[in-house]
Amino acid sequence: MKRRLGRSLAQVQLIGLPTDSHSSFLRGPAQAPDLIRAALRSDHSNMAAENGREIGVDIRFDDLGDLPLTEGPGDFELIRAAAEAAARAGAAPVFLGGDHMVTNPIVQGLAAVHGPVNILHFDAHPDTYDDFEGDPLSHASPFARIMEGGHARRLVQVGLRTVNAHCRDQAKRFGVEMVEMRDFAAGAVPIPDAPLYISLDLDALDPAFAPGVSHHEPGGLSVRDLLNVLHRIKGPIIGADVVEYNPTRDINGMTAVVAAKFLKELAGLAG
Repeated sequence: MKRRLGRSLAQVQLIGLPTDSHSSFLRGPAQAPDLIRAALRSDHSNMAAENGREIGVDIRFDDLGDLPLTEGPGDFELIRAAAEAAARAGAAPVFLGGDHMVTNPIVQGLAAVHGPVNILHFDAHPDTYDDFEGDPLSHASPFARIMEGGHARRLVQVGLRTVNAHCRDQAKRFGVEMVEMRDFAAGAVPIPDAPLYISLDLDALDPAFAPGVSHHEPGGLSVRDLLNVLHRIKGPIIGADVVEYNPTRDINGMTAVVAAKFLKELAGLAG
């Protein structure tokens, strides 16, 4: 690995989470991790983030492969332990889902090292249901579990456009800061302080930019909207996830390419 003089070397661990057993609508995100990796490594682009930091030059980027998930009860602890191990090693883990259930054990693992974290969450949906369709670990409920467990101090949600009465009540209960699309302005999005974790559900984007998701919700963010928010982050992040890519819905792999773009940008924020 070449290293530029005068730059600190960030350490990122890439971990795939091939699971979608807690999806409420369509299956498919379990197939996502390797397709995002392939898009990242494609010759169509290079490894530089827009802030100038480059994977393999400024960023030590260790791809640890996929966790051996079985879509059984032991998966939660495997994910939690992987996040904790990465944090104890001084790395910023970036996880490739998989459905959004995975954020719950990830944050629990990171909080075991960093203490309660702050979260910047991009999504069309709040994912704060108390118990969605009888599944408390549903991909529609991770942030309810995180907040009620005290694993996060602050939760800022960006791109929302499906907020019902229950989720508004949950936001009040947990003190969630919601930036709905009808009010969105990139420069006005609150950026939480460190320790900062980023959770990026690809359906935060308008389906025109990311058709490869299970839940198409028109009126969403553009790729540049989301990047403009990320680029306002000053300090290093402690980790991130990119979730809910469903390749069975994609067109010409374009959503995989978008996910790979965000992966580079998140790695560029790790140090």
